[in-house]
Formats: sequence, structure tokens, C-alpha cells
Amino acid sequence: MKIDPTHNTDTSKAPTAAASAPTAAASELNNLLEIISGTSSVIESIWEGCAGSQKYFEMLRTSVDRAAKVTAQLVEHAGGTEERALLHPELAACAPAKNARPPAPRKKRRILVVDDEPMALVLAKRILLEAGFEVVTAQSGFECLDIFRKRPHDFDLILLDLSMPFMDGEETFGRLRAINPEAVVLLSTGFMAQERLDRMTAAGMAGFLRKPHRPDEVVAHVRAVLESAKISRAGCAVDLAAS
Repeated sequence: MKIDPTHNTDTSKAPTAAASAPTAAASELNNLLEIISGTSSVIESIWEGCAGSQKYFEMLRTSVDRAAKVTAQLVEHAGGTEERALLHPELAACAPAKNARPPAPRKKRRILVVDDEPMALVLAKRILLEAGFEVVTAQSGFECLDIFRKRPHDFDLILLDLSMPFMDGEETFGRLRAINPEAVVLLSTGFMAQERLDRMTAAGMAGFLRKPHRPDEVVAHVRAVLESAKISRAGCAVDLAAS
């Protein structure tokens, strides 16, 4: 399946302003919860062992979990996917067993993180650096493409936000794959319509992770995508661009 690098979305099916309001609200709430949850985890690691701090972090985690459930209901009401995380079906077929210990990489994996929210970039970079990855960040689709064109084979994975101004994640994804058809792109977003998720998966998106997510979830899913992609290239038949 060939990707039109200029493709964005089907304007003939663009939602009305009234219909898009719940979508925008759901996406923004998920983004905020992602930042709150990530910030809480960072602060918790700094304050670990301090007397009396644990009960307050437990209260905060409980509140975040409750807010996430309410937001999930809003996402469903707005027509978003119920999926929390997934791998491309053909990559999933190559995924190692969940209890298998991942082999130690010979060199650090390099990840390009793309998000228009500065705090989200700060948190994602810290989380992935602490997990042992090399991390480069971009705050827009344009900046992402500028970086990627200069080093189209240097990134093991692109962690890409969907809702960005001027050039959204779907168009950025198409342009990335036009530059390098083997680019491994993991989408991370607060709201994702099922139809759009299916379309991007068919076009070769390696996986999807819905916000809000905990730091350990991000690291685990990134590692799962990377390991599955490595196994597929080593012999498990997969053509992500095939439809």
C-alpha cells in the first residue's frame, strides 16, 4: 500500500464543530492526565523514602485512576477506540512471550519523541532516558520531519502524538514513511477514532498507546514494539506497508 505523503485526512468526513467538541475535550483531558500522572511519578521517585509521603502519593494515584475512568467514558461517548494499547497484527505475531526476558541491546536504542505539549516532551524524555534509551525530541510534525530527513535511518522508533496543530500525527506518519518505508512509528494520543486507528494500522503504524499511561506502560510498550520489529526483520514474515 503506497502512502501519499501529502495526505492528511478525508475532509468530506470532517466532523462538525459540535461533534468535534467532545473529541477535543476527551483528547485534552487525556493529555492533562498524562502530564499529571507522569509528574506524580517523577516527584514520587525523588521523594521516595521520605516519611509520610507514600500515603499522599497513593491518594494522588487513586484520583488519577478515577479521573482516567471518567475520561475513558467520555472517549467512548465521543466515538473513540476502546483500545488501551496494541501492536500491528503482523508485529504482534512476532512478539516474544510476555514472561520472556528481553535480551540486553548491544547499543542504546534511539527514539524520536514528537509532541506539541512541552511538559509531555520533558516527561517522556526523562522516562525513556532513565529506561536506557537515547532520546531526541520534536515539538511539531515539521520539526520531526526536519530531524528525520537528516538522519532517516538513525532512529529505532518514533513515538508520535496525534493531535498537533498545522500538521497532525497522521500526516506526519505518512511523510515519515515516505522518507523511510521501514520507519517504526508508535502512536501515543489521548483520543483516537476507531476508523482512523484502523486506517493508520493498515498503512503500517507499528502500534498504539492511549493516554493517559504510566511511565512503566510507556517503557514496556516501546520495548515490545522494538523487540517485535527486530524479530520480524530477522525472519518473522512481515510487511508493514502491505494492506
